[in-house]
Amino acid sequence: MVAEQGIQRRRLGWQLVVLFATIVAFVGFIALGNWQLERRAWKQDLMARVAERVNASPVAAPLPSEWQAISRERDEYRAVRVKGEFIDAADTPVVAATELGSGYWIMSPLRTRSRGTILVNRGFVAQGGEPAPVPAGPVEVTGLLRLSEPGGSFLRDNVPADNRWYSRDVGAIGSALNLSLAPYFIDAAAQQPGSPGLGQSAEGPVGGLTVVRFHNSHLVYALTWYALALMVVIAGVIVVREQRKLRQS
Repeated sequence: MVAEQGIQRRRLGWQLVVLFATIVAFVGFIALGNWQLERRAWKQDLMARVAERVNASPVAAPLPSEWQAISRERDEYRAVRVKGEFIDAADTPVVAATELGSGYWIMSPLRTRSRGTILVNRGFVAQGGEPAPVPAGPVEVTGLLRLSEPGGSFLRDNVPADNRWYSRDVGAIGSALNLSLAPYFIDAAAQQPGSPGLGQSAEGPVGGLTVVRFHNSHLVYALTWYALALMVVIAGVIVVREQRKLRQS
């Protein structure tokens, strides 16, 4: 009799452990699913705001006094315009892969009167191609404000000493050119001064190739967490049923 009571207590204790673990896992998976839904709502709002910026009329590029307040969520992909003069013989090629193939972004500094010196991505030039020289004299460039890409690409680091660039790292490019640059760069729109596109007299740069794309799989992630929560409940029910069968037998 005493031995049977001990077995029952152990079984009851095991069931309580299973119940507790099931509840903890269920609540955790539901919380993760809810978090992914919140992230999805945030991402959709961000995408809507970015689309509004891209399609809006260009505004003046930020003043130096506004540089510290520039943020990714509020300013990236904002359509801007700026007047200035390109600095001659200061192009920096950055490895790129676009819908036109593999090649380089041509980054050129633009000196302005009141808005600092801004790095302009004049556009894409294919491997082995020669970019058109920067135009002389005052120009006005329109494009999208982009934030610096420090460090390099996912697989390769920038090597400034060898002029090998895999990301548009504004700070490092400025140091290599011995220039103080704005903390952002501008992706030039198509057919801008210095971005003539493809033609008989030049092989680019081709502007207007900015890809505005956001990875948004949060709904899939949320459904995965909810499915795991359901599986935990089912597993807990199965364990409890098996324990009852053992007790009855």
